[in-house]
Amino acid sequence: MRTAEVVIVGGGVVGASVAYHLAARGVRDVLVLERGAAPGGGSTGRATGGFRAQFGTEVNIRLSLLSREKLQRFEEETGVDPCFRPYGYLFVARAREEFAALLSAQSLQHECGLKEARAVGVEEIARLNPALSVEGLTGGVFCPSDGFVRPLEILRGYAEASARLGARFLYGVEVEGFRGGAGGRVETLLTTAGETSAGAVVNAAGAWAGEVARRAGVEIPVEPLRRQVAITRPCELLPEEMPMTIYAGDGFHLRVRDGRVLLLWPDEPRAADPFDTTVQEDWLTEVVARAQARVPVLRRAVIDRAACWAGLYEMSPDRHALLGRAPGFDNLYLANGSSGHGVMHAPALGQLLSEIILDGAAHALDTHTLRPTRFAEGKPNTGPSLL
Repeated sequence: MRTAEVVIVGGGVVGASVAYHLAARGVRDVLVLERGAAPGGGSTGRATGGFRAQFGTEVNIRLSLLSREKLQRFEEETGVDPCFRPYGYLFVARAREEFAALLSAQSLQHECGLKEARAVGVEEIARLNPALSVEGLTGGVFCPSDGFVRPLEILRGYAEASARLGARFLYGVEVEGFRGGAGGRVETLLTTAGETSAGAVVNAAGAWAGEVARRAGVEIPVEPLRRQVAITRPCELLPEEMPMTIYAGDGFHLRVRDGRVLLLWPDEPRAADPFDTTVQEDWLTEVVARAQARVPVLRRAVIDRAACWAGLYEMSPDRHALLGRAPGFDNLYLANGSSGHGVMHAPALGQLLSEIILDGAAHALDTHTLRPTRFAEGKPNTGPSLL
């Protein structure tokens, strides 16, 4: 039987961040179990790599600011460049109430220290993204310190750095169940590679977190949600430095990566299987139509149908992470439900959970609003998520 001081279920970017931060604090006997056959086989490898601090709730803003601070010294700590490029995030509004909501969120962002975020008028929108049709727009908001990262490089950095410190990663291993002892403790994980005893267990299983939790006998409100991405063939229609551009009304957004334009629109998935990641033809037709109407130059772009993809968000009811000890357990911890923000918040979440495990509470910022018991208490986070 294998043994480990801490076993982390899920080897994506959040699990790797937890492993690194524990190992950096001196917990070298860390074992990461990943159901995928290789690094990045889950949601991390399908993320588009946006990074922003423009959120509508204090805790998400502060998570981003902490993560940004950590990304700025990421290469020094891990030896890997996360490719953080501050090309900015531009939110645009058509309806006046959309613009008002963006300004309200920006007021909170300023209170949290994101002073560089600013309101922009239609003329400045046209300067920031000249390809955009500004017809019908009322205004927007822009933050120049938002931008893009490489999710797989962040995963690689944390995995390699934690391995140098003694952490072990096993791939192609699925957790099938748990055995516990008295006092709400997990003692043994039953896996496809045999049994593993653990001093503590972290559920960092992403979109599969709810299933993993149920196998331990606890219900957590985390569900998978398919998100689709259309991608063009390589072209020079838009610059790589174009800010992420997001329509506040319907969430349509686009960016450029490696000479291709990524088109996204958060529809309501209709697949019977919640883990289905098939790109649907009617969605593809609709997202292309929106892109061509709002960015006329994209009428000359060609969609690379074979390269389009879908991934899974891990959604919580209030679109905020669950971070901390699982209800009813002494040694089972949760880092779940980031609701599409897992990559950008992974540096912060890993540090904060390591503090909770080792010190009993987080120090870098107050995580009380992320406590897993908040839904049972009837106290979910409120406020706009801005996607």
